[in-house]
Amino acid sequence: MSAFFRQLILTIVVICPLFAMGQSEESNKNEGSIGGQVLSNAGQPLELVSVSIQQLEKSTLTDNEGKYLLEHILPGTYIVRIQLLGAAEKDFQVIVRKGEKAILDYRLPKENIQSLQEVRIVGNVNKFSKKESSYVSRLPLKNLENPQVYNIVPKELIQEQMALDLGSISKNVPGAGIPMLANQGRVTFRSRGFETEPNARNGVAGQAFSAIDPANLERVEAIKGPSATLFGTNVSSSYGGLYNRVTKKPYNGFGGEVAYYGGSWNFNRLTVDVNTPVNKDKTMLFRLNGATTFEKSFQDMGFTKSLSLAPSFSYQITDKLSLLLDVEFGQAKGTSVVRFNPYTGGTKNLSIATMGFPYNKMFLSNDIAYNTQMMNIFAQVNYKISENWTSQTIVSRARSSIDGYITALNGRTDSTLRANVMVGNTAFIATDIQQNFIGDFKLGNFRNRLVVGLDYYNNSNSFDRVAVNGPTVNFINPGKNYKVYRYQIDSLLPTGTPRTENNGDDSYAAYASDVFNVTDRLMAMLSLRVDFYRNRGVYNIATGVRTGTYSQTALSPKLGLVYQLVKDRVSLFGSYMNGFFNKNGSDLDGNSFKPERGNQLEYGVKADVLDHRLVGTISYYDIEISNVLRIDPRDVNYSIQNGTQRSKGIEVEITANPLPGLNIVAGYAYNDSKYLKADSTVQGLRPALSGPANMLNGWISYNLTKGKLKGLGVGFGGNAGSSSFQTNTQKVKITIPSYVMLDASVFYDQPKFRVGVKVDNLTSEKAWSVRLIPQAPARFTGSFALKF
Repeated sequence: MSAFFRQLILTIVVICPLFAMGQSEESNKNEGSIGGQVLSNAGQPLELVSVSIQQLEKSTLTDNEGKYLLEHILPGTYIVRIQLLGAAEKDFQVIVRKGEKAILDYRLPKENIQSLQEVRIVGNVNKFSKKESSYVSRLPLKNLENPQVYNIVPKELIQEQMALDLGSISKNVPGAGIPMLANQGRVTFRSRGFETEPNARNGVAGQAFSAIDPANLERVEAIKGPSATLFGTNVSSSYGGLYNRVTKKPYNGFGGEVAYYGGSWNFNRLTVDVNTPVNKDKTMLFRLNGATTFEKSFQDMGFTKSLSLAPSFSYQITDKLSLLLDVEFGQAKGTSVVRFNPYTGGTKNLSIATMGFPYNKMFLSNDIAYNTQMMNIFAQVNYKISENWTSQTIVSRARSSIDGYITALNGRTDSTLRANVMVGNTAFIATDIQQNFIGDFKLGNFRNRLVVGLDYYNNSNSFDRVAVNGPTVNFINPGKNYKVYRYQIDSLLPTGTPRTENNGDDSYAAYASDVFNVTDRLMAMLSLRVDFYRNRGVYNIATGVRTGTYSQTALSPKLGLVYQLVKDRVSLFGSYMNGFFNKNGSDLDGNSFKPERGNQLEYGVKADVLDHRLVGTISYYDIEISNVLRIDPRDVNYSIQNGTQRSKGIEVEITANPLPGLNIVAGYAYNDSKYLKADSTVQGLRPALSGPANMLNGWISYNLTKGKLKGLGVGFGGNAGSSSFQTNTQKVKITIPSYVMLDASVFYDQPKFRVGVKVDNLTSEKAWSVRLIPQAPARFTGSFALKF
């Protein structure tokens, strides 16, 4: 960690308590105060609700118990306004007397979900089932009212499992599979047979071509199915869905924690989380999350070390206007993970488990390393236009850069390989600007929840690197000199293949989504996106030539129906959803290509019963991809756009709290993917890299809720998947075997501290991701956190 960042963290940790101490001035005896508690319709405390005195333009926010306090008020009669951006405002007349505290409590007359300003419902019975989200539909819509399936991994589950990376967090998402790590620490998952990246952040594009530290994550939302209508297709969404990272927001109060983690392979991690009000009225709030980590690989070579800082600032400027500013900064140095691409010549049917590739060798030295840096800036302004309408303005800018050496191991024969190494600099910059107008109103007797939005997205990339191939190595009998060193790669650079280019694109979109209540139990969703895409092509810096410019316009509809069999308990749903990807070029006859499309039909049932103690979803989906490019049978130098692909399956998710202290999370995903019309080499086959057809995930934990050992608990769970393919053609099949990976933990959670021990992959199961990255054997981690 640099001296600057050490000093920054030290300064904040020292100054924050001074802010907090400054809030506790003794009230003047001639003045009074107003205080109380704000509750949901179900009686749960609501955090971060705006409470203001209209005559004084004085306001504050409720704390994590739903309580608030307005001090130093002269005696008199005042109008106090309680307001959530997602609900109707409520005014009360309150009399303040000298030296007394006037009590004003408020309970919402009808149930509301988390509002646009990140109001949080506190004290859910089932701590692992926090299904409400303001990002999935961009509307005040409950899970049971939404015809789309999504899974949420909350911070409570992340903390209990000691999940310290996005791959570990994703274990709790049905169908995510073993995460695929890329060379710069990037991570991708499977979703319904398609690759999906965690490149949405707080509901908008927040790409990161580097490792993302989860220190500042409040939760991860896995939104299933083609979601282009609201989220576009730039970097966030695939046909399988998207992963949305929801960051921690400031809260009304001083507090935080410092935690240390240590474990196998010299794993060392320090995290800090500090929150404080900044001003006396507690309308300005600040929070800092940070982490620094070092770890060696379980293999003979390899390491990573990283630093992450994530400050967040919120300001309730008036009772109608709020601002959130959120920043992620990260930098890391490390070696590329082992990514093996077997030789695919000839005809063969092999398994990675039996082809002789060593599980614990990297074949490269530690001096062949990369450096990454990431800076994501997110700003959101909410304005309450009227009782029924809210304006939401969002600006997001994401930058990632990669310097140094990134590698892959390519098979040359069935027993040899050579390293392919890219050396140089790569940079990615993405800007997303959104303007949403969200309404909750009635037309006659019919309730409508409507979002109308504009979205501009700009992506700009630059490459200045050289690709070279290292010496050929026998991986079955490596010998003593099998490792490749940096000096060997550097000596080859003059003969390498350069890539010096800039490229980019722009998207301009307008969308609308309306949920119409036919009755209080029957709801219909109608949504549409109009998307104009302009690709600025590739500018070759060496030749000064730009190629590949084109533009396309696409429509993306979304339709859904929800019927609640039991009001707020059980609902049936069905939906049609669309996704698309722009395609450049033309066929042999000169016809320009159209956007490739993915259309999904899905239906199922959602339930939230037994006072939230049992929450679950069962769904069936059918995704058909059309306009897929494939080789033209008339001329192999051209493509024809008549290919099709299908992905269908079943997903089940259940969270349960059958007894106090006992919590269960379980999921199952079945996926059947197939090329329906494709090149002859893959016709009728399951696509490679689509992951296992069957996947299971589960976690069960129990903690004591009474007695001297209250807070002591144990957890056990794991993941399993059937066999899958890294390569699957008519001639060559590279199979990845099935796996069962089990985890266990013991923890002791107290108000002032937390201690935990975790073992990942208890049985040291040998498993590989779809890119043939070996997974670590049994890994032991211990942690200790101090809370304040």
